Amino acid sequence: MSDALPTSARNAVVAAALDLFVAQGFEATSVEQIAQAAGVSRSTFFRQFGGKDDVVFSDHDVLLAELRAFLDTTAPDPHENPWAAACAASVKVFRHFAAEPELARRRYAVVRQVPALRDREIVTVFQYERLFDDYLRAALPGLDPIDAVAFSAAVTAVHNHVLRRLLRGTEEVPESVLTDAYDALLHRFGVHPDGEHARVDDVVVAVFPRRMPGAEVARRVRDAL
Repeated sequence: MSDALPTSARNAVVAAALDLFVAQGFEATSVEQIAQAAGVSRSTFFRQFGGKDDVVFSDHDVLLAELRAFLDTTAPDPHENPWAAACAASVKVFRHFAAEPELARRRYAVVRQVPALRDREIVTVFQYERLFDDYLRAALPGLDPIDAVAFSAAVTAVHNHVLRRLLRGTEEVPESVLTDAYDALLHRFGVHPDGEHARVDDVVVAVFPRRMPGAEVARRVRDAL
């Protein structure tokens, strides 16, 4: 039987830790203080999070697993646009943090103040980028690795840019800001779902942007046939 804390209890520990980090500093805060403030034992804290830096980034571990499962469900469908699916996965991350903006802002403030946490944030961002990269290469056999890397990096960068607007401000940033940005990104790469061509029985005539990756052209032609 799993001894994992319920989501609400995990969130309470994260909130308590962030409050202490903001009030007295990351280095000056002990695990014992966090556990006491959150109403859990020291052993429970270590079992659930591992360490102080882990509690700051605990949401990302869950999100990466959720995104991997989400993308896995789209992979077998030959009619699914993998480029749009990667964007949709990224929107899920934004939606998660936008649901509790004040908690997200406290986390952001703590990370900005601690060099070691900033370094870990860079690694975490790369994990998302690598997830999208791996997914695109699996979904589009023969895709040029440069196209996969470029699109994955763009998706991640656009997400982070919009999310920082939320974290650095005091007002809500609508999800539509991110989805509109992804709509433009898909057009810029020439892979927007609106460009899909419907099947015909006898002859298929398709016009593709010169900038469209060859693997995406092949996917659309294969879908049409």
